[in-house]
Amino acid sequence: MSEVSAETAEEAAHPRIALAAVTAVLFLTFLDTTIVSVALGDIQSDLHAGVVSLQWVVNAYTLVFASLMLTAGTMGDRFGRKRIMIGGIVVFCIGSVLAAVAGTSAWLIAGRAVMGIGAAASEPGTLSVIRHIFPDRGTRAKALGAWAAVSGLALALGPVIGGLLVGAFDWRAVFWFNLIIGVVVLVAAWVYVPESADPQSGRSDFAGFVLGATGLACVIYAAISGEEIGYDATSVLVLFAVGAVALAGFVFVELRATNPLLNFRYLRPPLVRSALIVAFTVYFGIFSIFFFTALYLQEVVGYSGWRTAAIFAPMAAAIILGSLASGFWVALSSSVVPMVTGCVLGGLGILLSRDCLGVTPEFVPLMLALIVAGAGFGIAVVPLTSAVLSGVPAAHSGMAAAATNTMRQVGAVVGVAALGSMVNAQLNSDLVARLNQLGIPANFQAIVIDAIETGKVPQGGDQAASQAYGPIVDKVINATYAAFHSGLQIALLVSGIMLLAAGVIAAIAGYRAAGRRGYDYELDAA
Repeated sequence: MSEVSAETAEEAAHPRIALAAVTAVLFLTFLDTTIVSVALGDIQSDLHAGVVSLQWVVNAYTLVFASLMLTAGTMGDRFGRKRIMIGGIVVFCIGSVLAAVAGTSAWLIAGRAVMGIGAAASEPGTLSVIRHIFPDRGTRAKALGAWAAVSGLALALGPVIGGLLVGAFDWRAVFWFNLIIGVVVLVAAWVYVPESADPQSGRSDFAGFVLGATGLACVIYAAISGEEIGYDATSVLVLFAVGAVALAGFVFVELRATNPLLNFRYLRPPLVRSALIVAFTVYFGIFSIFFFTALYLQEVVGYSGWRTAAIFAPMAAAIILGSLASGFWVALSSSVVPMVTGCVLGGLGILLSRDCLGVTPEFVPLMLALIVAGAGFGIAVVPLTSAVLSGVPAAHSGMAAAATNTMRQVGAVVGVAALGSMVNAQLNSDLVARLNQLGIPANFQAIVIDAIETGKVPQGGDQAASQAYGPIVDKVINATYAAFHSGLQIALLVSGIMLLAAGVIAAIAGYRAAGRRGYDYELDAA
C-alpha cells in the first residue's frame, strides 16, 4: 500500500507544483542524452580526443544510466524516493563540474559516467513520485502525459541548447549549464517533492544488484563496442557471454529472493510485459530517426544544422502534443488502444520517412512523415508507462518506474548500436568491390578510403596521381553515399517493422487482459 507520512501529506497538498518539480528533474536527465552531441567537434579540437574517445563521451553517460537505474529505483522504494532523487541530483551536479573542468578526454568521460550515476538515481523517482501524488488513475494518466511531453521536449531541445551554448561560449558551457539547472532543480525537488517509501522493504538484494548491474553493463558495453570493432571480435563475444550469464543469474536470484530487486511476479500480466516491450521498441525507433536520419541529411544530402533543426522541430512538437493528448485519452479509457495506436503511427511514420529519403528528399513530405512518427512516439509513451505503474503496487512504484526507464534506455542504446552496425555493414560490404570496379590499384586505395572518410582528395604528395584519381574518388564518394542510403533504408525498415510488431503484441496482450478482470487487473488500490 501507499505510505505517505503525515508531514508528507502536507507536502503533497500541491501536487501540480510537485509534478513541475519532478518533470524538471526528468528534463535535466533527458537533456543530457542529446545536448553533448553538438559539442563533440569542439571537444575533439580542445582535448585532442580520438573518435573512440568521443563516442565514449556520449556512451559513458548512457551506459551507466541504463545499468544502474533498476537498482536505484528499488533503493528509492526502500530508503525514500525523494532522498535517493536528491542524492542523484547532487551526484549529477558533481559529475557536471568534473566534466566542465576536464583537461583530458579520460577525465571528461569519467565526469560523464558520474553524471550517469546521478541520472540513474534521480530519474526513476520522477515516475514513482507521480504514482503517489496522483493515486487516481485518471489524474495520473494526465500527469504522465505531461511527464512524457517533457521527456520529448528535452530530447528535442538538447541539440538546440547545446548548439547555442557552444556557439556563444565553448563546450565547457554545456556542463556549467547542467550545474546551474541542476542546482535549481535540486532546490525545487527539496522543497516541493513529498517523501515516500516502502515501510516493509526488508533487507537489500545485494546479489541482485551485482548481477543485474553487471549483466546490463556487459550487454550494453558489448553492443556499443561491437559497432566499433565488430560483433565477431573476441572481446565483444566474451562481454555478451558474461552479460548473458550474469542476467541468467539475476533471474535465478530474483525468483528466490525475499525482497527482490525486480519482482517477476509483477511482470506476469500480459499488458505489463507488452508495455515493457513497447518501451524498448519505441526508443529503439526514436533514436533511429533522430540519429541516423539526421546524419544522412547532414552528411549526404548537405543539410545545414539549421535546416536539420527545421525539419525535426515539427516532429518534436508532434511528440509533445501526442503525449499530452494521450494523457487525456488514457484517463478516459484503458492503456491498450492508445498504446497500439502509438505503435502503428510510429511504425508507419518511420516507413513513410524511409520512402521520402532519396538522394534529394523533398522537405515537406519528409517533414510530414516525421510528424506522423513523432505523434506515434508521443501517443505510445503515456499508456506504456501507465500500464506498468498501474500494474505494480504503489509501494513498489520505484521498481516499476525503473524497469520501464531501463527498457527505454536499453532500447535507445541497442537501437543506435544495432542499426549502426546494419548501416556500416551495408556501407562496407560493397566498398572493395566498388574500388575494384573503378580500377583503382591497391596502392591508391588508401587515398580513396581517406577521401571517403574526409570528403576530399588529400593535397600534396603525388599531384599527378591526385589529379588522375580525383574524378574517380568523387565517383567512389557518391557510390559510398548510395551505399549509406541503402544501409539507412534497411535500418529504418527494421525499426518500422519492430514498432508495428510491438503494436500487435500490445493488442494481443490487451485482448487477453480483457478476458480476465477487464483491464483493471491493474493494482491501483494496492
